[in-house]
Amino acid sequence: MRGTLYIVAAPSGAGKSSIVNAVLARDPNIRLSVSFTSRPARPRELDGEHYHFVDEAGFERMVAAGDLFEHARVHGDWKGTARQSVEPQLAAGKDVLLEIDWQGARQVRSKVPGAVSVFILPPSRAALEQRMRTRGQDSEEVIARRLAAAREEMSHYGEFDYVIVNEHFDTAVDEMCAIFTASRLRREAQVARHGKLIMALLADEQD
Repeated sequence: MRGTLYIVAAPSGAGKSSIVNAVLARDPNIRLSVSFTSRPARPRELDGEHYHFVDEAGFERMVAAGDLFEHARVHGDWKGTARQSVEPQLAAGKDVLLEIDWQGARQVRSKVPGAVSVFILPPSRAALEQRMRTRGQDSEEVIARRLAAAREEMSHYGEFDYVIVNEHFDTAVDEMCAIFTASRLRREAQVARHGKLIMALLADEQD
């Protein structure tokens, strides 16, 4: 049975990474695909855990070689997902989660129509700005640029299957887990998983 590809996107500061990390801690059956980025690492970010950090020339070589499943320029830097992080795991029946932006999500949906996509919104613009400042990782210039881009990013929420408003963190995590559970209970998935059981239940008693 082929695995399910999950896409999670949000404007910067909406709490996407925190929610994803909490969900992954609860659900060992989902593999996170660690993205590549051309931006420098922030304080406390680790290469291979938060991102694979490469310089711009290295990233562009990956694009030219066709090594990326999706890629986009986000806030002036390149971000993308390696093919080997996605396709082999899906083929092996593993569920894979991509934590990407709306541009990458659009590319992925065109390649994997059955992907399940989730967009995370903040409860207000004021909350979004406060969360960006609380992180203490970005300069005022970067914060201003990200806030200016947030409205455009949020306008793409309608392209996604599910929308979560991250007002209360624990509730948002519960809602994300509920989406994954519901996806696994879809008829097609259950038939693939329990085909023999269903055949036995429906068999003529004389057989």
